[in-house]
Amino acid sequence: MQRLKRNLLVFQHILKQKCLLTAAFAMTTLSVFSQNFNRTEQASDFFSGNQAPKREIRAMWLTTIGGIDWPHSYAQSASSIQKQKQELINILDKLQKANINTVLLQTRVRGTTIYPSSMEPWDGCLSGNPGKSPGYDALQFAIDECHKRGMELHAWVVTIPVGKWNKLGCTSLRNKFPGLIMQIGEDGYMNPEDSRTGDYLAQICNEITSRYDIDGIHLDYIRYPENKKIKVPLDQGREYITSIVKKIHDAVKSQKPWVKLSCSPIGKYSDLPRHKSRGWNAYERVCQDAQAWLRDGLMDQLYPMMYFKGENFFPFANDWAECTYGKMVAPGLGIYFLDPELGNWKVKDIITEMYHLRNLNTGHTYFRSKFFTDNHQGIYDFASNEFDKYPALVPADTWSRREKTDTTYNIYASFDYPVDTRDARNLIGTRLPKSEVLKYLSGVQDRYVVLTYMDRYGVEIGSKEIETAWNAMVAQNKELARQDSILRMEKKKKQMEIDRRVSFKENVLMVKDKKLQVPPKRPGLDADYIVVQNLLGNMCSMRRYTGESIYVGNLKEGIYELYSMDKMHIKHRLGIFIIEKKTFQKLSKAK
Repeated sequence: MQRLKRNLLVFQHILKQKCLLTAAFAMTTLSVFSQNFNRTEQASDFFSGNQAPKREIRAMWLTTIGGIDWPHSYAQSASSIQKQKQELINILDKLQKANINTVLLQTRVRGTTIYPSSMEPWDGCLSGNPGKSPGYDALQFAIDECHKRGMELHAWVVTIPVGKWNKLGCTSLRNKFPGLIMQIGEDGYMNPEDSRTGDYLAQICNEITSRYDIDGIHLDYIRYPENKKIKVPLDQGREYITSIVKKIHDAVKSQKPWVKLSCSPIGKYSDLPRHKSRGWNAYERVCQDAQAWLRDGLMDQLYPMMYFKGENFFPFANDWAECTYGKMVAPGLGIYFLDPELGNWKVKDIITEMYHLRNLNTGHTYFRSKFFTDNHQGIYDFASNEFDKYPALVPADTWSRREKTDTTYNIYASFDYPVDTRDARNLIGTRLPKSEVLKYLSGVQDRYVVLTYMDRYGVEIGSKEIETAWNAMVAQNKELARQDSILRMEKKKKQMEIDRRVSFKENVLMVKDKKLQVPPKRPGLDADYIVVQNLLGNMCSMRRYTGESIYVGNLKEGIYELYSMDKMHIKHRLGIFIIEKKTFQKLSKAK
């Protein structure tokens, strides 16, 4: 344990340096070398068929509107702020145990936010009062907690809907931009055909991206409202929506090109040759050309809302998988239908879809957090204990404009050496900040370790393997344990020999003149016979127990056991004796 503590102190010192485990330490405590992961990573995403993928999006929509996923209490004092934070910590702990690697946190709700925005008021889900600060920055807190657990956080931005017509978010925008907000029923929507919509949403996303260390911007409802009659030609309508997407893309990528841009399109892109969308699709119904956004580099990821079963799911999932253009797709699963109050789905419906998506080499996303962590019909248990039993890295972004970024760290650990970094089962920590590495290392002091570092695009750009410090320590501990085991075994053998000799001295019976001296009957011993048997347990002779000597000259050379036996054939061991023929021969010659 003292050796482990010393090594952890060494590692802690190293982690404070600008580069982790660099060659500068080769002459000191650590000796390291690099391995090239780029050549083998794409070929080794899957360890065993499709059962343990090393790279896969496993995402969760975490909804804040009305606190339906979080928060479940209001932050109105120091203690209630801590309570609200703890609620999120508990959720994220559960998601981490289920190996969720991407959290889509609703950040812009309905023209309102969960962070101190310079453009829009606070949403009421945090403090209980729209426009009032909860006393802390919920987005920053969520980012820190997600990163601490090796999870990406994407700011989920609800784009076109801005809430009830007379509520704070909608009225603020109506006052700020006269004529921009459309009223449909009781709700307000930003007009997708007005250029100010794209400009404003781009500013919102720019604000979030520039101020926070997010991993993605996730656009929700980036489309025409389904209850609005589209009066322009559909091609023009798609151009309007695509123009908004492009403005947001340019604003985000100009700030941080590694921040992923994604959206949640309608679950069916368009009609298929053999399967119709029945009037509800992204391309024609709401002018959402999501597949083109992937193709043209405007989007990095898609999370189609595939809350369907059967022929409404599988062929359309295939369509998304066939049109990724090398980007990422992680269809959304309608696990809320597992709640009997909302649907009559069975968990096998979701499980079947999950296996289908893995066969397609896509990710999967759950809508939404509460139905997952509440374990409806055992969906949480299945995901955490079976389907996503091992961690996975988010697929790397290999297409965006590359810039030098800060790095996070992946930890692989195995009882076997060398550690196979292609095997997802060896992943014990993913995309960790420096501050969390030691915590994970301290839990695997009995295993060999490989530490790799990864840029913000998700590319493992190298590895640093601990040869003389960590792994040498593990090897030394294993050797010490082996030697200790040998010493303990030898000590045990010696003790057994001592015990045997003591027992032998106490129980050996004398043989003289080919006669064995039989011990007299002990008081209370109800025995009528004497039985002689060899060490294999075979009976050699049986005599009446008279308490006198018996003739054993006819026995072969060897060691024998002597027993008393009663009428019920119950035996009691009296001792052992040894027959040596050379002794008999000497006796015969002497006579």
